[in-house]
Amino acid sequence: MPYKLIIFDFDGTLADTFPWFTGVLNDVAARYRFRRVEPGEVERLRGLSARQLLVHLGIPAWKLPFIARHLRRLATDDGEPAPIFPGSEAMLRDLREAGLVLAIVSSNTERNIRRAIGPETAGLFSHYACGAGLFGKAGKFRQIARRAGVEHRHCLCIGDEIRDFEAASDAGMAFGAVTWGFTSRPALQSLDPAFLFAHIDEIEARRFADAGLPDCPEAAGRQTTLRPRMVKQTSPEAD
Repeated sequence: MPYKLIIFDFDGTLADTFPWFTGVLNDVAARYRFRRVEPGEVERLRGLSARQLLVHLGIPAWKLPFIARHLRRLATDDGEPAPIFPGSEAMLRDLREAGLVLAIVSSNTERNIRRAIGPETAGLFSHYACGAGLFGKAGKFRQIARRAGVEHRHCLCIGDEIRDFEAASDAGMAFGAVTWGFTSRPALQSLDPAFLFAHIDEIEARRFADAGLPDCPEAAGRQTTLRPRMVKQTSPEAD
């Protein structure tokens, strides 16, 4: 099987946290003095990268650690765990039973993630690297690959944001984009990811077995161009 290690993002990929995020964003904006987001502009902002969004909101780099820490604390203090997208548990179980190693790299905390997915699903993941900075995922991807003993060309990172794609490229890993999360489908499609998933049940081991890998050796820090068979994009996009 070409891919041996599948590294998942959490927020927007496995967990439906976008409604929660948009619900608290303007309160956070008032606290940290950046631009409010009006309901009518949310969809347009979903087409921006994280860097473009920061510029649009007027958030300087020095504020990012404080805002990220505050958001993690809000998520921890929330009485309800983040809702998981339907079908996630079955999808993860099938991948694990097919012999793939699963990992999570997230800006969220491991505590919040485990609380949301529950102990049984949490046990399907062999590795966690949580609390990543907004632009710090590439290092976490490399860390997970080292722990798992898997070459970067045999790793597939799955996420819902442009920054996830950028981090995977920096780490020399392939990227699979999911269209039901934070970033809009057209924006993700323009990246030409190795896979573009329109529905959770399209993330299945047999698609990864059919994917072709380049003959070049592992190239950490350089984008690896893969051209596997593209996922058929006929399923309706999840909300």
